[in-house]
Amino acid sequence: MEKPRILIVDDEQDLCQLMKTTLNKEGFSKIETAHTLEEGWDRFQKFEPNIAILDVMLPDGEGFDLCRQIREVSRIPILFLSAKSEEVDKILGLAIGGDDYITKPFSPKEMAYRVKAQLRRAGVYTLDAAIEKPSSRGKTVGPFAINAEETEVKKDNRLLELTAKEVGLMATFMRNPNQIISKETLFRNVWGEEFYGADNTLMVHIRRLREKVEENPSKPSYIQTVKGLGYRFAGK
Repeated sequence: MEKPRILIVDDEQDLCQLMKTTLNKEGFSKIETAHTLEEGWDRFQKFEPNIAILDVMLPDGEGFDLCRQIREVSRIPILFLSAKSEEVDKILGLAIGGDDYITKPFSPKEMAYRVKAQLRRAGVYTLDAAIEKPSSRGKTVGPFAINAEETEVKKDNRLLELTAKEVGLMATFMRNPNQIISKETLFRNVWGEEFYGADNTLMVHIRRLREKVEENPSKPSYIQTVKGLGYRFAGK
């Protein structure tokens, strides 16, 4: 599947760059920015994006006006950005053809999550592209062994009583020993969903998994936390 094309129209150039950098980190490389309504319309016609992110207040008009222009020729998802949080503004944005409305200030990660959600609904993005496929045979890392189907994990040749999610976590770790794996990647691989808002869910599962694989779960030797980055499975 071809990588989606994303158009960002906002007069704050620093914000445009922040959004572009965040989306780049999420695997999106085809991104163009514009800073006025006129420039945005020109970019839209030449770039033919799969999704547009429009600021409501632009120097030469409103993002609502640009949305109306786009809707005359295209049904691509449109996300509005605005410092206005009044319900009437959100209703107007959705009524004229917008698909989502994000109030400033906002989390760049949340913005990326919403972009992915809209692209999935439009059928131009799939999580499968970001999920590492299992190997076709079993693997051994240190005292751990996982079978070819990635349904069972043994430690020192003793079968561990793991839940399906715990086996999924171990499979991901064992495919990538001694590498830092982000929380987002772990959640995508095991849950098949985006990570946004699921920090507690992942932490609980990691804690329970440590209780089953570590000699001392409070001082883990294998499933190590890398502060601010994610986890690393120490392959010994």
